[in-house]
Amino acid sequence: MADSSLKTRIQEDVKSAMRAGDKPRLAALRLITAAIKQVEVDSRKEMGDSDVIAVLDKMCKQRRESIEHYSKANRTDLVDVEEAELAIITEYLPQALTEQEITALIEEAIRETGASSIKDMGKVMSIIKPKAQGRADMGKLSGQIKTKLG
Repeated sequence: MADSSLKTRIQEDVKSAMRAGDKPRLAALRLITAAIKQVEVDSRKEMGDSDVIAVLDKMCKQRRESIEHYSKANRTDLVDVEEAELAIITEYLPQALTEQEITALIEEAIRETGASSIKDMGKVMSIIKPKAQGRADMGKLSGQIKTKLG
């Protein structure tokens, strides 16, 4: 697979953050590069943009969950760190889908698959996932699909 332009952009931003002495940004970018490298080592292949987006999407989900847990525990110091990391990670994700775009995607996928019940959820998700990965919260999206099919 060809080298990822997104991965290259992240590596260039690591160098820029080093030169600027921006330690919080540098730390977050290093977390991103480490996560990408880990997946590359595990899968033994070079990652493309779609693979990098999947890793970033997973990192965002982890940060959102951590923010929720830290908020419940009144750990604002940790919430601030997670929110800062989340902001940096989302810079590299494609523009988020609007509610109308998500609804249109779901309806199109249901029509395309001929889905009629919750049993067809997997078919619908398999069509939507490549289009929505990194652009929408997949958990919320699956909830919306269940509502439409249920």
